[in-house]
Amino acid sequence: MPQLRANAIDIEYESFGREDDPVVLLIMGLGGQLTLWPEAFCRGLAARGFRVIRFDNRDVGKSTHFTDAGAVDIPALMARAMGGKAVVTPYALEDMAQDAVGLLEALGVERAHIVGASMGGMIAQLVAAHHPAMTRSLVSIMSSTGRRDLPPGRPEAMAALMTPLPSDSREDRIAASMKTWRIIGSPGYPATDAELRADAERDIDRVPYEPTGVSRQMAAIMVAPPRNDILKSVRAPTLVIHGADDPLVPVEAGRDTAGAIPGAELIVVPGMGHDITVALTPVLQKHVGDFLERVEGRSPGE
Repeated sequence: MPQLRANAIDIEYESFGREDDPVVLLIMGLGGQLTLWPEAFCRGLAARGFRVIRFDNRDVGKSTHFTDAGAVDIPALMARAMGGKAVVTPYALEDMAQDAVGLLEALGVERAHIVGASMGGMIAQLVAAHHPAMTRSLVSIMSSTGRRDLPPGRPEAMAALMTPLPSDSREDRIAASMKTWRIIGSPGYPATDAELRADAERDIDRVPYEPTGVSRQMAAIMVAPPRNDILKSVRAPTLVIHGADDPLVPVEAGRDTAGAIPGAELIVVPGMGHDITVALTPVLQKHVGDFLERVEGRSPGE
C-alpha cells in the first residue's frame, strides 16, 4: 500500500476505484487499522462510481506512531478530569481530523464524502464542522457527539476494551481480539469464529505489536469537548447510521448526533452492534451507497 507525508506524519492509505470519481474518505475507530473497513465494502462503493480511500490513523497500523509519548494512564486521566484538574494528552481529535484533511490535500482532493465509524465518526464530524468547503457529505456510523450525559456503554463492553492482555503472545492477542468482537459485535449479523480469527490474524500479522497507541487515542477521545454546538454549523448532507443493539456506544448517541446536525438523516439498524461483519457489510453498503448517490444527484443503483 502507498504512504505519504501529511500534517507532519506518515500516513498509510489505500485507494479503490477510478481517480476521477467522487472521493469517499473512510476513517476508522479506536485502535482500528484501515483493514477494519471490509474490502468488500470498499469495492462495492467503488463499483457504484466512487473512489474510496481508507487509511491508518496516527498511532495505528503503518502510519506514524507516537511511541516517544509513552502510554497514557487512562484511570489517572479520568480521575484528574473528574476532579476538575487540567489534563494534557499527546494529541487531540482535532489533530486526527487534520491528518484526514492533510491526506486529502496531499492527494490533490478538493472535496470528499467523509465517512467515519466510532472514533472515526467523531473525527469525521470535526472535518465536516471545521472544513465545510472540503466536505461533500458526512456519514457518521456508530459514533457520538461526546455529550457527557449520554448513556454509557454496557459494563461488559467497556471492560472488553480496558482489560489488559494476559500476555503479548500472538495466540493471546488473537483470543482477546475474538472475545472483544464477540462482546461488542452485532447480534443480528454475527461474525463466525473463522471470520473473527482471520481478521485478528490479518491485523496482528500486518504490523509489529505496539500497544501504547490505543491509550493515546483513547485519551484524545476522553478529553474532547462535546461537539453538539459545532455540529449545528454543518451544512453538508449528513447520514447517521447506528446499531439498535450497540453495547459500546448506545443508540441514543446516534440519535443525539443526528439531532445536532441540521437536516441529518438517521438510520437505526436492528441487530447491529459495534462492528462491521461480513453479514452486515451489504446492509451498510446499501445505506451508505444509496445516500452518496443521492448526494451526487444520481438515482440509487444508477
